[in-house]
Amino acid sequence: MRFPARRDILLGLGAGSALALAGCGGKESAGGQSGAARVEATKTLRIGLEGTYPPFNFQGPDGQLTGFDVEFGKALADQMKVKPQFVAAPFAGLLGALESGRTDVVINQITITPERAAKYDFSKPYTVSGILIIVPKGKAGITGPADLAGKKVGVGLGTHYEQWLRQNQPKAEVRTYDDDPTKYQDLRAGRIDAVLNDRLVAADFLKTAPDLVAAGPPFAQQSQGVVMKRDPALKVLIDEAIDALRADGRLAAISQKWFGLDVTH
Repeated sequence: MRFPARRDILLGLGAGSALALAGCGGKESAGGQSGAARVEATKTLRIGLEGTYPPFNFQGPDGQLTGFDVEFGKALADQMKVKPQFVAAPFAGLLGALESGRTDVVINQITITPERAAKYDFSKPYTVSGILIIVPKGKAGITGPADLAGKKVGVGLGTHYEQWLRQNQPKAEVRTYDDDPTKYQDLRAGRIDAVLNDRLVAADFLKTAPDLVAAGPPFAQQSQGVVMKRDPALKVLIDEAIDALRADGRLAAISQKWFGLDVTH
């Protein structure tokens, strides 16, 4: 699987028309409009994501964004009768782009945590996962979270995995990264002892990485949602669209395509 270099990518996809409730209240974005009002006025939903996080969002062989989150974003926008516009950025910059008004939502497997929920609105969960430890094949001494004490552990900068590690295993040496490929490069080179990542991402990655293995079962169940600034009207629209995708089976179908099982609840 090819991992593209980080750069800004703007891709407009899909088609749509009307959007209800867009004039309702919500925090203003750049340009003086609430997120819902801006989406209604432009008939586009600007979606922030990394673009280098397979199988959720990455560039396919044709150079176009693909993955579970991308297909979910397209289906969400289609249900809302608007066009999706994907805006790629490093994970650490995704919420900053949201706050500055460059995007309307972030769809990038953002875990719902109390700290984030205190600052942002989240949709209803659209995936449920957990954390998995990844180590070089044959490496002894790490079989679960307790074994990370004193070890150099790679995590994405600003991710739930970094937060979990700092809070639950303070004796670990935390090494942060802007992308997945660099983490695994350092793991293979012996510069770190383990990597923490989403169990679904890890399961997909390990299919093509025979030199790396999971160390123990997943732990710390987590739910992911669509992130937006405080905007009651936009949250209602997103939640209603997710409900519709769940009810008619489209959400489960996207999950089955990418994972072979339903990871949406």
